[in-house]
Parts: sequence; structure tokens; C-alpha cells
Amino acid sequence: MSGHSKWSTIKHKKGAADAKRGKLFTRIIKEITIAARDGGGDPDTNPRLRLAIQNAKGANMPKDNIERAIKKATDADATNYQEYTFEGYAANGIAVFVECMSDNNNRTVSSVRSAFNKHGGSLGTNGSLTFLFDRKGIFTIAVSDEMDMDEFELELIDGGAEEIDVDDEIISVTCAMEDFGNLNKKLEDMSIEPASADLQRIPNDTKALNIESSKTVLRLIDHLEDDDDVQNVFHNLEMTDELAAELGLS
Repeated sequence: MSGHSKWSTIKHKKGAADAKRGKLFTRIIKEITIAARDGGGDPDTNPRLRLAIQNAKGANMPKDNIERAIKKATDADATNYQEYTFEGYAANGIAVFVECMSDNNNRTVSSVRSAFNKHGGSLGTNGSLTFLFDRKGIFTIAVSDEMDMDEFELELIDGGAEEIDVDDEIISVTCAMEDFGNLNKKLEDMSIEPASADLQRIPNDTKALNIESSKTVLRLIDHLEDDDDVQNVFHNLEMTDELAAELGLS
């Protein structure tokens, strides 16, 4: 399994734990809010909202929660969330890219900078890490006994899949950013609802560290992901077999 696919597996498993704490729901509701505010409350005419609802269903969010979030987003007094990105380096030169949604930029900047400083990192200027990451579509799909994997993989490739990784629980599919909509439509046509589907920043080069140094980086990642203003955190720490084993993911 490739490095970024291992991280997709981690994010999928962490997502299940976050859902129990309400973290994942909070992030999805923010995405629904911005999507509905910017493109209207009808998912049939708003692709971003349709995708956010799809991810909400994949996270087992109750239908009432989804409908309430859409209604609230289209009200005149809806929370004015804005999207922000931050770039910096964790300890040992690991690149970290942070995506946020917030109604208070000053609070978010302060929280993100504090997290970097606390864990031996430093916040940089926006644009400084863009060259290190490629935007890719990432889909996670639950493995089903009914699947004919050979036929399924051919269909995915026809839809634009570049890489397909399968473990015991999930299928991780990667595509070019330009093929994201096509592959999502292909899954819809196959009546397959992914557990998650989004655009992620995939490192074009990774850096391996020893276990203790890796844990220092992961403490920063966890700190950032626990921040309510943070939607996603991407980095170029290599998921070695040793680190996967240490995290219980091998």
C-alpha cells in the first residue's frame, strides 16, 4: 500500500473515532454550510452541497442534522464561515498544510500558530509549500462481499482512477483533481456510495523519520485536527512499516 493510501486509511479510522466525539459532524456541517450558502440549498443544482451531503451520509449523520444544517445555512443570520489555509513546518522539516473554516480569522491564526510553536514547528507564508503537494481526488469505499473486485476496478479505471488500494475494510481510490467529478459520477451510476470523497493535498515526496521523531510530528497533527476551526491537515511524513506497526495499523 502506498504512503498516502496508508494515511487515507488512518484518516478513515480516525474519522470513525472523531464521529463519536462529534468532531467529524462539526466539520461536515461547516462544509454543508459553506456549500449551501455559496451555491444554494438544492443539492441537484449544487455539486459541492451534493458531495457534502454524500460525505455526511457516509459518516452516518442523521438526515435531520443534514436538513437542519442546510436550512440554517440559507437563513439571513447564518454563521459567516470563511475558508483559510496555513502552511508551515513541523519538527525535522516535515511540511504541514492546514485547511480551516472559521468565523474568526484572528482566533484561527492564533490557534494554528500556537500549535506549531508548542510542538517545535514554525508557521510559514502561504504559497511556500504549494510545490510539495498535488491536489488529488481521494475516495474511500467500504469493502463488500458482493463486489467483483476485478470488474469493479475496471469500472473505476474507466471513471478516471489512477490508483486503487484494497485492505480488509476499505478501498482507497486516487484520481486526478480533474477527474474527481467523473469518478464520483461513475460511483453514482454504479449505486455505490463512498464512505468519503474529497480533494486532498498529496505530497509528491515524503520524508521518513525515526519513531520518536515521527511521534513528535503526529502530536502536532493531532493538536491541529482537534481544533474546531481545522478541517484538514496534510503533511509529507512517510508512513513507514515501522510507524504503521507502532500506530497499530499494520
